Amino acid sequence: MSSTAQQTGEELPEALPGPTIKWIYHLSRIIFGGWWVYSGVMPFIDPAWQPLGQEQAARDFSIAMIDSGLMTWVKVAEIVLGLLILANRMMPFAVIAIVPINFVILYWNFVLDEGTVEYTFGALTIFFNAVLIWPWRRYYWRLFSWRGKPDFSTEPGIQD
Repeated sequence: MSSTAQQTGEELPEALPGPTIKWIYHLSRIIFGGWWVYSGVMPFIDPAWQPLGQEQAARDFSIAMIDSGLMTWVKVAEIVLGLLILANRMMPFAVIAIVPINFVILYWNFVLDEGTVEYTFGALTIFFNAVLIWPWRRYYWRLFSWRGKPDFSTEPGIQD
């Protein structure tokens, strides 16, 4: 057991996953991270590159986000989270922080702007999220504690 695992009290898996799972993870990380960086940067380069959608509901939604200034914050978050994913840093945070933005993207793709391309991007969003979250699942299990124990100490980390 490594010294880091001993310090945090975490157990390392007995058998490491095969290379196929690692390749799927890293390929998904590079594609998804790049997709997020590109999607975040493109409206800053040329605002006309921001897709508004084909259906009126999608266009209204996108224009409202742009006019309110919310789209700028979303695009900055996409860039930062995409860079973290590409760098494979702060992954438990990055992959879970993307989930709320992805709920909006899924709603936009499956409800507001229906079509083959939209369904494809929606399905890929679900796939890449699942692939990237899975290896980090042990960081999230404690979130499902029905009756958690509060930690009022000033020490960082979880005190058990």
